[in-house]
Amino acid sequence: MPITRAATTTTARRAVVRLGAVALTGALLAACGGTSADTSSDGAGGKVTITVDLFGSFGYKEAGLYSEYEKLHPGVTIKQTDTEDEADYWKSLQTRLAGGGGLADVQGIEVGRIASVTQQQAERFEDLRKYGADSLKEQFAPAKWAAATGKSGEVLGLGTDVGPEAMCYRTDLFKQAGLPTDREELAKKWATWDGYLALGKQYKAKATGKSAWLDSVGSLYSIMIGQEKERYYDASGKLIWENNPALRTAWDHAVQAAQGGLSAKLDQWSPQWNQAFAAGSFATIPCPAWMLGYIKGQAGESGKGKWDVAALPGGAGNWGGSYLAVPKAAKNKKEAYELVKWLTAPEQQTKLFEKQGNFPSATGAIAKVSGAKDPFFSDAPIGQIFGEAAEAAPVQVLGVHDQNIAQQITNALSEVERKGTSPEKAWSNAKKGVANTIG
Repeated sequence: MPITRAATTTTARRAVVRLGAVALTGALLAACGGTSADTSSDGAGGKVTITVDLFGSFGYKEAGLYSEYEKLHPGVTIKQTDTEDEADYWKSLQTRLAGGGGLADVQGIEVGRIASVTQQQAERFEDLRKYGADSLKEQFAPAKWAAATGKSGEVLGLGTDVGPEAMCYRTDLFKQAGLPTDREELAKKWATWDGYLALGKQYKAKATGKSAWLDSVGSLYSIMIGQEKERYYDASGKLIWENNPALRTAWDHAVQAAQGGLSAKLDQWSPQWNQAFAAGSFATIPCPAWMLGYIKGQAGESGKGKWDVAALPGGAGNWGGSYLAVPKAAKNKKEAYELVKWLTAPEQQTKLFEKQGNFPSATGAIAKVSGAKDPFFSDAPIGQIFGEAAEAAPVQVLGVHDQNIAQQITNALSEVERKGTSPEKAWSNAKKGVANTIG
């Protein structure tokens, strides 16, 4: 998903990766909730409008899934709204949840926020077991299912995608700088993050124009911390981020990149960042699976064949992924659940990966996409690369304030990157920011 997914916001998303159509069988139609008569109980005259509110775009509209669902369910209309920045979305959602008004039938929840829902806000969301969601447990990866389970076993959301990580890079810019372009050779050269930064120094010394090695040190930090099981909290729920050596390692590498002038100093999700994909302002970008569609949308058709994907330095990790939840204040709860169930089913998750690049969290879909290649990314075997990353990625400990802490740290790194603030001062600012944010 849905980057920043700031840990995962997405906007322009994902052009088509053609693997072939997935047939809709009679069994799938039955699983989708049947006829319009039993999916429009709240709608007058057999008609109902299901509202969906997301951050960025989860790719459902772009992949044609809404229109497909509407055809399968005459009388159902789906209306989506979305906010580009996840932090803005979450703030607005909290206000509406507190007031009980203005909520959509379906609300997106970023993985970095799901612990807040399960631990602090369970009473504000529907327990989807009442609609039969408990029967879907085996459909999802265990960690994905468990993260949206409340203290008393409530099912508070169904998983959309996950964010296995890789490295996307511009082969044309690598050639201009005299660097190798073969994805397997590069994976060996940057097997470690030190190797990645060393290659970045070579690039900086030889690159033409104003192209930097990577887009921002914030993205470097985010991808590295995504390789860790414990980041901001330990398994007991204790805050550990200040003294977590893995976090400091990610911080130190991001600082090295900033002080070494390897970054294009771009705010992720900003207009300038969006334009940089087509302009060639950076040669590499750490990319979870959902980032592929974003790159396509921003680079445009002229970028086809200039990009490639290689395995990530330092091992497998996960950055992002989301859930779909139904608020207690939703107008059309049953209809909302039926839509959520259909959108997160293996068949639809497979289609979404084929067309948009969102890597599935449904176990039945993961095997189906293993052979996928993407012509935009030089026919990179994305099914294999991201599939292996998803299999090897750690099951991350999720805390209530994961997203808030991550945002304060990336803000502090931006100070080092943009203003030349000392790492010590920036770290102190991050500590103050976290204290002010989470109390």
